[in-house]
Amino acid sequence: MLNISNNVLNEKVDLSGYKSTQRVFHKRHYKYFNRFLIGSALFGFIVLFLPWTQNVRGKGSLTSLKPDQRPQTIQSPIPGRIEKWYVQEGDFVNKGDTILFISEIKNEYFDPKLVERTGDQIKAKERSVVSYEGKVKALNNQIGALATERGLKLQQAKNKLLQAKLKVQSDSIDLMAAATNLEISERQYDRTVLLQEEGLKAVTDVEEKRLKLQETQAKLISQQNKLLASRNEILNASVAISSVQTAYTDKISKAQSDMYSAQSGQYDSQAQVTKLENQFTNYEMRNDMYYIKAPQSGYINKAIQAGIGETFKEGDKLVGIMPSVYDKAVEMFVAPLDLPLIHKGEKVRIEFDGWPAIVFSGWPNASYGTYGGVVVAVETFISPNGKYRILLAQDSEDQAWPNEIRVGSGANTIALLEDVPIWYELWRQLNGFPPNYYQPNATATKDKK
Repeated sequence: MLNISNNVLNEKVDLSGYKSTQRVFHKRHYKYFNRFLIGSALFGFIVLFLPWTQNVRGKGSLTSLKPDQRPQTIQSPIPGRIEKWYVQEGDFVNKGDTILFISEIKNEYFDPKLVERTGDQIKAKERSVVSYEGKVKALNNQIGALATERGLKLQQAKNKLLQAKLKVQSDSIDLMAAATNLEISERQYDRTVLLQEEGLKAVTDVEEKRLKLQETQAKLISQQNKLLASRNEILNASVAISSVQTAYTDKISKAQSDMYSAQSGQYDSQAQVTKLENQFTNYEMRNDMYYIKAPQSGYINKAIQAGIGETFKEGDKLVGIMPSVYDKAVEMFVAPLDLPLIHKGEKVRIEFDGWPAIVFSGWPNASYGTYGGVVVAVETFISPNGKYRILLAQDSEDQAWPNEIRVGSGANTIALLEDVPIWYELWRQLNGFPPNYYQPNATATKDKK
């Protein structure tokens, strides 16, 4: 009571006369109650020294261990319009099965004979390349013939030059002979004139010698003209050699220019052939892309682009598929404070949503309905939710995970750490301390070495 009044009720009212009071306030009940308190205290004290496994709890979801086994969407690399569906949601498809057929929506691909006509263009350009190759060969032959002819013409001109040089030498000798004859004729004429003055020679002899002298002078002049003409022939022969070289150089240069033009046309045609072959291959591959096929065996989850005649862009999601065979895994998220406590190969207990479980986080052996997992990957960069992602695989030494669980279902995880007494764990919880930071034995041994 609140003891507001000065009247003490228990001193004025006698409760011993009531039957209920006689049953409750019996002295032997105090003895049993004291024994119960003492036993409870002893039990609680003993429990404080029982081992307790420290743990880090986290939430996650079921996924697949390998990236290629996770749910995916199928996209089309080209834009198009849906023409026909071959499956419906929930159907199982094998790898390579046709899911839907699409048609073209770009006007440059509307031609139904686009591939065939591109092939005809390739053949025409290939024939053009062959023609250019023939023209190049013909021009090469022409250049070779011109080079041979130039050599012959140059040899002929050089022979003429040599003949002119030899003729100059001959005419020079003849000129020297004519000059010698002129000197002899002059001496004979002078001697005859002298003898005629002395009366030993007749006037007729003087006239003969004068005539012979004049003839000799005429021969000298004629021989000088011949020598000049021969020297002129040398100049003409040299000019002829230069003319032959110039003429045939011009012809050969023109032929080479035509050959280079033909080669340029040939290379251009070859480039166009390569480009057309590339287009031809692209058109063939584009035709194959009209049939959207399953990349792997699995179940059709959802048709994202539904209906007939609906258009879409390249890269748009068309349908979702879930692989039929996959290795189960759980991705859990832990706080940055607990990340240093997680290492590869450590054991984790997992509680799946919708699966009955009785969980004692500190006594994993006493938990019912939980399944074992092993840490296989620890993310080194924080996730958008502010936590770090941990990937768990099935523990081969523990009970297999149930087959009924599906990818995406939720899971609660308990990462098991050190074994400590319960009193230490209570003290840690009351003080808000993190679990003991430790390294696995293998890592500690390696660091020690």
